[in-house]
Amino acid sequence: MRLSIDHRTVYRFSTAQSRLVQMLRMTPENSHDQTVARWRIDVDCDAKMRRGRDGFGNAVTMLYAEGPIADIEIAVRGEVLTSHSDGVVRGVNEVLPPAVFLRATEATPRDPAIAAFAAEATGAADGAVGKLHALNRAVNARFAVDRKRPEPGLSAAAAFARPAATSRDLAQIFTVAARSLGLPARYVSGYSVVEGSLRPTPHGWAEAHVDGLGWVGFDPFTGRSPQEESVRVAAALDASGAAPVAGSRLGEGEEELDVAVTVSAAQ
Repeated sequence: MRLSIDHRTVYRFSTAQSRLVQMLRMTPENSHDQTVARWRIDVDCDAKMRRGRDGFGNAVTMLYAEGPIADIEIAVRGEVLTSHSDGVVRGVNEVLPPAVFLRATEATPRDPAIAAFAAEATGAADGAVGKLHALNRAVNARFAVDRKRPEPGLSAAAAFARPAATSRDLAQIFTVAARSLGLPARYVSGYSVVEGSLRPTPHGWAEAHVDGLGWVGFDPFTGRSPQEESVRVAAALDASGAAPVAGSRLGEGEEELDVAVTVSAAQ
Protein backbone atom coordinates (compact mmCIF):
# COMPACT_ATOMS: atom_id res chain seq x y z
CA MET A 1 0.00 0.00 0.00
CA ARG A 2 1.18 3.54 -0.72
CA LEU A 3 0.37 5.94 2.11
CA SER A 4 0.57 9.71 1.59
CA ILE A 5 0.99 11.78 4.75
CA ASP A 6 0.62 15.49 5.45
CA HIS A 7 1.28 16.45 9.09
CA ARG A 8 1.15 20.13 10.02
CA THR A 9 1.93 21.51 13.49
CA VAL A 10 1.49 25.20 14.28
CA TYR A 11 2.58 26.90 17.51
CA ARG A 12 1.34 30.43 18.22
CA PHE A 13 2.72 32.42 21.14
CA SER A 14 1.04 35.29 23.00
CA THR A 15 4.50 36.85 23.38
CA ALA A 16 7.29 36.47 20.84
CA GLN A 17 9.82 33.86 21.93
CA SER A 18 13.57 34.44 22.06
CA ARG A 19 14.54 30.87 21.16
CA LEU A 20 13.02 27.48 20.37
CA VAL A 21 14.63 24.07 20.67
CA GLN A 22 12.47 21.19 19.44
CA MET A 23 13.04 17.46 19.06
CA LEU A 24 11.00 16.17 16.11
CA ARG A 25 10.13 12.48 16.03
CA MET A 26 8.41 12.79 12.67
CA THR A 27 10.58 10.71 10.32
CA PRO A 28 9.77 7.05 9.60
CA GLU A 29 12.58 4.71 8.65
CA ASN A 30 12.87 1.79 6.27
CA SER A 31 12.19 -1.64 7.73
CA HIS A 32 11.23 -5.06 6.42
CA ASP A 33 7.63 -3.93 5.90
CA GLN A 34 7.84 -0.21 5.12
CA THR A 35 9.90 1.77 2.61
CA VAL A 36 10.08 5.54 2.68
CA ALA A 37 9.59 6.73 -0.91
CA ARG A 38 9.92 10.43 -0.09
CA TRP A 39 9.90 12.48 3.10
CA ARG A 40 10.64 16.08 4.04
CA ILE A 41 10.27 18.44 6.97
CA ASP A 42 9.79 22.17 6.29
CA VAL A 43 9.73 25.04 8.78
CA ASP A 44 8.38 28.52 7.95
CA CYS A 45 11.18 30.45 9.68
CA ASP A 46 14.97 30.51 9.75
CA ALA A 47 16.03 27.41 11.66
CA LYS A 48 18.88 24.95 11.93
CA MET A 49 18.01 21.26 11.78
CA ARG A 50 20.24 18.36 12.72
CA ARG A 51 19.44 14.65 12.46
CA GLY A 52 20.18 12.16 15.21
CA ARG A 53 18.66 9.50 17.46
CA ASP A 54 17.09 9.54 20.89
CA GLY A 55 17.74 7.08 23.70
CA PHE A 56 15.22 4.58 22.32
CA GLY A 57 16.90 4.53 18.91
CA ASN A 58 14.20 6.59 17.19
CA ALA A 59 15.25 8.87 14.33
CA VAL A 60 14.95 12.49 15.44
CA THR A 61 15.52 15.92 13.94
CA MET A 62 16.67 18.64 16.32
CA LEU A 63 15.31 22.07 15.39
CA TYR A 64 16.93 25.29 16.63
CA ALA A 65 15.32 28.66 15.90
CA GLU A 66 16.32 32.10 17.15
CA GLY A 67 13.69 34.76 17.86
CA PRO A 68 11.74 36.82 17.94
CA ILE A 69 9.24 34.06 17.03
CA ALA A 70 5.51 34.80 17.26
CA ASP A 71 4.49 31.55 15.58
CA ILE A 72 6.05 28.60 13.81
CA GLU A 73 4.67 25.97 11.42
CA ILE A 74 6.31 22.57 11.01
CA ALA A 75 5.09 20.83 7.86
CA VAL A 76 5.82 17.16 7.18
CA ARG A 77 4.99 15.55 3.85
CA GLY A 78 5.86 12.18 2.42
CA GLU A 79 4.94 8.81 1.00
CA VAL A 80 5.64 5.38 2.46
CA LEU A 81 5.17 1.97 0.85
CA THR A 82 3.90 -0.65 3.31
CA SER A 83 3.27 -4.40 3.22
CA HIS A 84 1.44 -7.00 5.30
CA SER A 85 3.43 -8.36 8.24
CA ASP A 86 0.89 -10.02 10.58
CA GLY A 87 1.96 -7.37 13.07
CA VAL A 88 5.49 -8.74 13.50
CA VAL A 89 8.08 -5.94 13.64
CA ARG A 90 11.21 -6.71 11.62
CA GLY A 91 14.21 -4.73 10.50
CA VAL A 92 13.91 -1.78 12.92
CA ASN A 93 16.67 -0.16 14.97
CA GLU A 94 16.69 -1.83 18.41
CA VAL A 95 19.12 -0.41 20.99
CA LEU A 96 17.58 -1.61 24.27
CA PRO A 97 16.80 -5.09 25.63
CA PRO A 98 13.11 -6.01 25.85
CA ALA A 99 13.20 -6.09 29.68
CA VAL A 100 13.54 -2.29 29.72
CA PHE A 101 9.96 -2.10 28.51
CA LEU A 102 8.60 -3.71 31.66
CA ARG A 103 9.31 -0.41 33.40
CA ALA A 104 6.39 1.71 34.63
CA THR A 105 6.24 5.46 34.04
CA GLU A 106 4.07 8.29 35.28
CA ALA A 107 1.85 7.91 32.21
CA THR A 108 1.88 4.09 32.33
CA PRO A 109 1.88 3.22 36.05
CA ARG A 110 1.23 -0.19 37.51
CA ASP A 111 -2.50 -0.23 38.21
CA PRO A 112 -4.50 -2.92 40.07
CA ALA A 113 -7.67 -2.29 38.06
CA ILE A 114 -5.90 -2.69 34.72
CA ALA A 115 -4.03 -5.76 36.00
CA ALA A 116 -7.30 -7.40 37.09
CA PHE A 117 -8.86 -6.56 33.72
CA ALA A 118 -5.89 -8.10 31.89
CA ALA A 119 -6.00 -11.28 33.97
CA GLU A 120 -9.71 -11.75 33.31
CA ALA A 121 -9.43 -10.96 29.59
CA THR A 122 -6.60 -13.45 29.00
CA GLY A 123 -7.50 -16.23 31.41
CA ALA A 124 -8.75 -18.64 28.75
CA ALA A 125 -6.13 -17.83 26.11
CA ASP A 126 -3.17 -20.07 25.28
CA GLY A 127 0.39 -18.81 24.99
CA ALA A 128 1.74 -15.27 24.99
CA VAL A 129 0.50 -14.44 21.47
CA GLY A 130 -2.98 -15.73 22.25
CA LYS A 131 -3.11 -13.75 25.47
CA LEU A 132 -2.00 -10.55 23.74
CA HIS A 133 -4.59 -10.87 20.98
CA ALA A 134 -7.29 -11.57 23.59
CA LEU A 135 -6.16 -8.52 25.54
CA ASN A 136 -6.17 -6.37 22.41
CA ARG A 137 -9.75 -7.35 21.58
CA ALA A 138 -10.85 -6.80 25.18
CA VAL A 139 -9.42 -3.27 25.35
CA ASN A 140 -11.04 -2.46 22.01
CA ALA A 141 -14.42 -3.74 23.19
CA ARG A 142 -14.37 -1.97 26.55
CA PHE A 143 -14.17 1.66 25.36
CA ALA A 144 -16.04 3.95 23.03
CA VAL A 145 -13.77 5.77 20.59
CA ASP A 146 -12.78 9.35 21.38
CA ARG A 147 -11.45 11.05 18.22
CA LYS A 148 -10.53 14.35 19.86
CA ARG A 149 -6.99 15.42 20.70
CA PRO A 150 -5.75 13.45 23.74
CA GLU A 151 -5.83 15.21 27.09
CA PRO A 152 -2.28 16.26 28.01
CA GLY A 153 -0.83 14.33 30.94
CA LEU A 154 -3.69 11.82 31.25
CA SER A 155 -2.31 8.54 32.59
CA ALA A 156 -3.41 5.08 31.51
CA ALA A 157 -4.90 4.51 34.97
CA ALA A 158 -7.03 7.66 34.73
CA ALA A 159 -8.07 6.88 31.16
CA PHE A 160 -9.11 3.35 32.18
CA ALA A 161 -11.78 4.83 34.47
CA ARG A 162 -13.46 6.66 31.58
CA PRO A 163 -16.03 5.27 29.11
CA ALA A 164 -14.25 6.59 25.99
CA ALA A 165 -10.58 6.68 25.01
CA THR A 166 -8.35 8.05 22.27
CA SER A 167 -5.92 5.88 20.34
CA ARG A 168 -3.14 7.17 22.61
CA ASP A 169 -5.05 6.22 25.76
CA LEU A 170 -6.00 2.78 24.40
CA ALA A 171 -2.37 2.05 23.52
CA GLN A 172 -1.13 3.10 26.95
CA ILE A 173 -3.81 1.01 28.68
CA PHE A 174 -2.78 -2.00 26.58
CA THR A 175 0.87 -1.36 27.46
CA VAL A 176 0.16 -1.32 31.20
CA ALA A 177 -2.02 -4.42 30.90
CA ALA A 178 0.62 -6.39 28.95
CA ARG A 179 3.32 -5.47 31.47
CA SER A 180 1.05 -6.70 34.28
CA LEU A 181 1.18 -10.11 32.54
CA GLY A 182 4.97 -10.02 32.63
CA LEU A 183 5.31 -9.16 28.92
CA PRO A 184 7.47 -6.20 27.82
CA ALA A 185 5.35 -3.60 26.02
CA ARG A 186 5.87 -0.16 24.55
CA TYR A 187 3.98 2.72 22.98
CA VAL A 188 4.31 3.41 19.23
CA SER A 189 3.51 6.63 17.40
CA GLY A 190 2.94 6.80 13.67
CA TYR A 191 0.42 7.37 10.93
CA SER A 192 -2.59 5.29 9.93
CA VAL A 193 -5.72 5.47 7.81
CA VAL A 194 -7.79 3.61 10.41
CA GLU A 195 -8.97 6.81 12.14
CA GLY A 196 -10.04 8.56 8.94
CA SER A 197 -8.23 10.83 6.51
CA LEU A 198 -8.08 13.96 8.71
CA ARG A 199 -7.43 13.95 12.44
CA PRO A 200 -5.96 16.20 15.16
CA THR A 201 -2.96 13.99 16.10
CA PRO A 202 -0.87 11.12 14.74
CA HIS A 203 -2.04 7.58 15.54
CA GLY A 204 -0.86 5.52 18.50
CA TRP A 205 -0.69 1.78 19.10
CA ALA A 206 1.42 -0.68 21.12
CA GLU A 207 4.00 -3.40 20.66
CA ALA A 208 4.65 -6.35 22.97
CA HIS A 209 7.65 -8.65 23.00
CA VAL A 210 7.15 -12.40 22.62
CA ASP A 211 10.07 -14.76 23.23
CA GLY A 212 11.09 -16.53 20.03
CA LEU A 213 9.06 -14.15 17.85
CA GLY A 214 10.19 -10.64 18.77
CA TRP A 215 8.14 -7.45 18.88
CA VAL A 216 4.55 -7.68 17.68
CA GLY A 217 2.20 -4.75 17.09
CA PHE A 218 -1.27 -4.52 18.66
CA ASP A 219 -3.71 -1.72 17.91
CA PRO A 220 -6.54 -1.65 20.46
CA PHE A 221 -8.23 1.07 18.39
CA THR A 222 -9.09 -1.64 15.83
CA GLY A 223 -8.73 -4.72 18.04
CA ARG A 224 -6.17 -6.30 15.69
CA SER A 225 -2.52 -5.97 14.77
CA PRO A 226 -1.49 -2.98 12.63
CA GLN A 227 -0.93 -3.94 9.03
CA GLU A 228 -0.17 -2.12 5.78
CA GLU A 229 -2.51 0.73 6.75
CA SER A 230 0.03 2.00 9.32
CA VAL A 231 3.42 3.73 9.19
CA ARG A 232 5.63 3.19 12.22
CA VAL A 233 7.65 6.25 13.35
CA ALA A 234 8.79 6.03 17.01
CA ALA A 235 8.55 3.75 20.06
CA ALA A 236 9.10 4.44 23.77
CA LEU A 237 7.94 3.53 27.26
CA ASP A 238 4.90 5.81 26.89
CA ALA A 239 3.36 8.40 24.57
CA SER A 240 5.48 11.29 25.82
CA GLY A 241 8.66 9.42 24.94
CA ALA A 242 7.43 8.95 21.37
CA ALA A 243 5.82 12.40 20.99
CA PRO A 244 6.19 13.91 17.49
CA VAL A 245 7.30 17.27 18.93
CA ALA A 246 9.01 17.87 22.27
CA GLY A 247 11.30 20.63 23.43
CA SER A 248 11.61 23.98 25.11
CA ARG A 249 11.18 27.69 24.45
CA LEU A 250 12.77 30.80 25.88
CA GLY A 251 10.19 33.51 26.42
CA GLU A 252 7.15 34.61 28.39
CA GLY A 253 3.47 34.11 27.57
CA GLU A 254 1.19 31.26 26.58
CA GLU A 255 1.29 28.96 23.60
CA GLU A 256 -1.49 27.65 21.38
CA LEU A 257 -1.10 24.39 19.45
CA ASP A 258 -2.91 23.41 16.25
CA VAL A 259 -2.27 20.02 14.62
CA ALA A 260 -3.74 18.54 11.44
CA VAL A 261 -2.80 15.10 10.13
CA THR A 262 -4.02 13.86 6.75
CA VAL A 263 -3.37 10.27 5.66
CA SER A 264 -4.57 8.83 2.36
CA ALA A 265 -3.97 5.42 0.80
CA ALA A 266 -3.61 3.98 -2.67
CA GLN A 267 -3.17 0.31 -3.50
